[in-house]
Amino acid sequence: MVDWDWIFGHLDDIGEALSEHLLLTGLAVGVGFALSFAAALVIHRRRALYGPITAFAGIVYTIPSLALLAFLVPLTGLSVLTAEIALVSYTLLILIRNIMAGLDSVPPEMREAADGMGYTQWQRLWRVEFPLALPVIVAGLRVATVTTIGLVTVTALIGQGGLGGLMIRGFIRQFDTLIYVGAVLSVLLAIIADLALLLVQRAITPWTRMRTG
Repeated sequence: MVDWDWIFGHLDDIGEALSEHLLLTGLAVGVGFALSFAAALVIHRRRALYGPITAFAGIVYTIPSLALLAFLVPLTGLSVLTAEIALVSYTLLILIRNIMAGLDSVPPEMREAADGMGYTQWQRLWRVEFPLALPVIVAGLRVATVTTIGLVTVTALIGQGGLGGLMIRGFIRQFDTLIYVGAVLSVLLAIIADLALLLVQRAITPWTRMRTG
């Protein structure tokens, strides 16, 4: 059963856990996107690097989260840095693949038109290819964000878990309310984040709605 009196009496604690969860997620996705975008730019110039870079990201992605945290703790301690290294690592494969898939989805005739207008390679990338790739890129961001929100709960095992911390406290104290609050808010946060990114995607790519219409 849910103890509603405890919930209403500890809204500050719940809000703090939610804020920590959001911060850990935002940092991980932001840093992960920056690294992935940089990697995609390198791959865009040197296509032969796609295999090695995605292979490395894939190997990291297959490492169980508990194993990765156990490996990192002796190096960086029970810290936010440890949590972020693990969380960022799991975003790379998703984001690099989606960024490259988005760029590859640009029709060849659009590239040819840009070349015909005298665009340099970088001008073509930023003014033509990147905007047209945005729907696929944002789709990758949505997957990475929802995945990261779930993984943040695992970092509670090193004291950095946000809503996961509530769940662990609930297990230790055998207090179901804490478990339910942490689990339900994690799911709601993932849903809200996904919908928010979908709205952002629709706002920055109005031509996709026009084409559908």
